[in-house]
Amino acid sequence: MPKPQPRYRDIADTLRGQIERGELPPGELLPHTTNLMETFSASKQTVRSAVDVLVQEGLVVARRRYGTVVRDRRPVRIPLSRYKGSANSDGRLGPFEAACEAQGLRGVMKHVSVEPVRDPDVAALLGLPSEDDLVCRRREALVEDQVVQIQHAWYPLDVAQAAGLDQNGKIDGGIYPRLASAGYAAVEADERVSARMPTKEEGALLGTGAALPVLTVERISRGDSGRPLELLRVVAAGDRMELTYEALPLP
Repeated sequence: MPKPQPRYRDIADTLRGQIERGELPPGELLPHTTNLMETFSASKQTVRSAVDVLVQEGLVVARRRYGTVVRDRRPVRIPLSRYKGSANSDGRLGPFEAACEAQGLRGVMKHVSVEPVRDPDVAALLGLPSEDDLVCRRREALVEDQVVQIQHAWYPLDVAQAAGLDQNGKIDGGIYPRLASAGYAAVEADERVSARMPTKEEGALLGTGAALPVLTVERISRGDSGRPLELLRVVAAGDRMELTYEALPLP
């Protein structure tokens, strides 16, 4: 006879079913712990263990001083043509924001921070000596106040200074127009996409928990002389980002 599963697993199964059926829609608060204790005739620790299962599965997100919210898992389609969409916005939107707007989603770039760094591995990818100074810009891409991407971008110091990328704050319209205006137009890029499990910090920030993989994108953009201008690394919630490559030419 199979051994019955722990009580907290039964509660997690019930709540998961309510989420999957839409009875607890994205953005809705889970009932307070006290209410769940009463509903399931369970102890506080049992209820907390059940909710933690859902957190680790990426179904809910615990927000301090607010509560536990059902996580939005609608996929964000990021097309290969996202830079064209940005250009068509007259500098109003960056590529991520333009892709979100095309789907009726509110996408924004926030929490931009800039710092000078020295990183021999990154310098090598940018074709620079290992001791060269770089500028690293860190930012988060959000949809409806939920982080869906963590981005780090590195630039040669002279490029960053010329384009004003060494200053804190969001660049309206995206990085590429700013580079072009400084005489560093990016004309081609190599992009590599892979998947892995998130770190603890990534899982907490993206709301994926420990059970969902993340997608990683690494892109090196070059100018018309072949000089690398930017190394971009993106970590995205695997269930939220769809990279779409449409109308590809075939031989």
